[in-house]
Amino acid sequence: MKAVVAYDYGAPETVVLEERPLPQPGPGEVRVAIHRVGVSFVDVLLTAGRYQVKPPLPYTPGTECSGVVDAVGEGVTHLRTGDRVIAGGMGGALAQYNVYPAASVRPIPDAMPFDEAAVFRVSYTTAYYALVQRGRLAKGETVLVLGAAGAVGVASIQVAKALGARVIASASTEAKRALTRTCGADDAVDSTAADWRDQIKALTDGKGVDVVVDPVGGSATEPAFRSLGWRGRHLVIGFAQGEIPKLPTNLPLLKGAALVGVDIRQFGINEPATYEANVQALFALHRDGLLKPAIAARFPLEAYAEALSMAAAGVTAGRVVVEVA
Repeated sequence: MKAVVAYDYGAPETVVLEERPLPQPGPGEVRVAIHRVGVSFVDVLLTAGRYQVKPPLPYTPGTECSGVVDAVGEGVTHLRTGDRVIAGGMGGALAQYNVYPAASVRPIPDAMPFDEAAVFRVSYTTAYYALVQRGRLAKGETVLVLGAAGAVGVASIQVAKALGARVIASASTEAKRALTRTCGADDAVDSTAADWRDQIKALTDGKGVDVVVDPVGGSATEPAFRSLGWRGRHLVIGFAQGEIPKLPTNLPLLKGAALVGVDIRQFGINEPATYEANVQALFALHRDGLLKPAIAARFPLEAYAEALSMAAAGVTAGRVVVEVA
């Protein structure tokens, strides 16, 4: 089979496409014939060795994919050959086949296309966990989404709207802001504007927002936290801007507000039953037409480096997908 392989941590152009042995599933595992791969900034960080966890080398990038179960290992009862599924892990998806623990593989609804499925699992489960379990979002509240045209941003807009919230999207270009409006945002503001906080204040009649979704970090975090209203919740999801910010602790005190961590990986490990219930709730919202991933670009497997580079640049309004089959 063909697979993308990194023999050292580095930039996308240092990774190679080569023939590898077809992996065989062991007990409790399944082999997936991969159709589509969702490429994200996390994949870039992992490949470069700059993520919180460094994958062992040699390493095949790709943390989420969709495809068809091709072979089933001993003891697997909830999956069968031919099932349409989503799968994911810390790598391995940028290949024609990959073996996954059966527990991390889930059948997808018949109406969900492979390309949407490939970018659904991580971003939408993160958004749902952030807003429901961590943010305790209530109908009628206002959500401010930073990096709103990114993977988690788009998912957060759609999930928040499905839950009955008002959404203010913050994004750096007009194309990105246009995408957020298409995805359901009620208002969109320029994240680079000098009067950014004044715009948020005006849009909320001076009350501030109830929830901030923050996958950006860096210089975006403190102004966003200062834009919270009384008893607001600031959801820390990631640091796409690169810098981990420091926040004056008098701000939570003065606002009665909370800084809340959102780690979808640990949530899945520590609360598997709730995680699974969230996935099924998200599938139901997709069936109802309330969730639809935004896909900006598609590449063949042979153009893996271009796909990774596009994800690294962060310039696209929507997700990057690699078409394997």
